[in-house]
Amino acid sequence: MITQKHDDYLLQSLITGNEKGIKEIYGKVYPKVLAYIYKHDGIEDDAKDVMQKALLQLSLRAQDKSFTISSSFEGYLFTICKNVWRREVKIRKNRVTNSVVFDPLHEEREIALAAYEQEKWELFQEKLISISENCRKILGYFFNKVPYSKIAKELDYATENTVRQRIFKCKSKLKEAIQSDSRYKELKEL
Repeated sequence: MITQKHDDYLLQSLITGNEKGIKEIYGKVYPKVLAYIYKHDGIEDDAKDVMQKALLQLSLRAQDKSFTISSSFEGYLFTICKNVWRREVKIRKNRVTNSVVFDPLHEEREIALAAYEQEKWELFQEKLISISENCRKILGYFFNKVPYSKIAKELDYATENTVRQRIFKCKSKLKEAIQSDSRYKELKEL
């Protein structure tokens, strides 16, 4: 598959520092990251920081020989960037403004936490794919905060109560799938 080969090339470029490949990564992913950051109350400097943190996180994780990307390289990197930005926004909301001081330990901790959150996200995505299509559909509506009445109409359920019951059952199946995975126990202990 040509795209897989190209994705492997991009990942290896990141690991080895291949300038041509890294420029291609920036060319493809950075405009999307910038648009996302602008849309979510950030500025260009935020997008640059997010991109750097995401690339660093990905390059560190990719050095593990067992590391694989099951989606496209671009999609995977963009997801990391979104998670890094969400975390940054969360931190900013809780932070008291002070003069800018670079704290290397704080940066290291942030990268580790971002990697941890990415692993949790990947486990969630993997297990979401493993449940039935109907459950994925109903949980998709639920996670996007679609009103129960609209879900009932879209999926042809008799009542909103039926929707609530289906959501509960599907969430239980997803939770069970996640908690039965050995990675869940490892992530929980961190």
